[in-house]
Amino acid sequence: MKNVGKPTKKTLPRVTVSSGSVEAFIGRSLERARRLDRGKELAPEITMTFEDPADLVRVLSAERVRVVHALREKPAPVSELAATLRRDRKAVKRDVTLLESFGLVNAREEINPGHGRRRIIEPLAAKYQLVATI
Repeated sequence: MKNVGKPTKKTLPRVTVSSGSVEAFIGRSLERARRLDRGKELAPEITMTFEDPADLVRVLSAERVRVVHALREKPAPVSELAATLRRDRKAVKRDVTLLESFGLVNAREEINPGHGRRRIIEPLAAKYQLVATI
């Protein structure tokens, strides 16, 4: 199996966050299984589906979308991200923790010369697709 483990810049998955039914999710899963059965390679992708569009909006509030957008421009520690967004560091940290729990951003540690280590928050994908059906 190719590209096992953490995605690299070249293999960043496409992330789709959408609202939809359980039946639509099962249909997509079956289609992916059929493609694998035929020996076709699947593009790296992550799909998150919310049954209720209101839940999608709660997870991806306007401020959290700003966080993802800023990280797509430049991965950064939470403190730098908060300064860039002109928001309270604790609020940004809560948003980053929630986005990380849903797999929309990733944290990695790097050496901070003379100061130990620091966590860099980075996007999981180069492009995010939001789809809501009401």
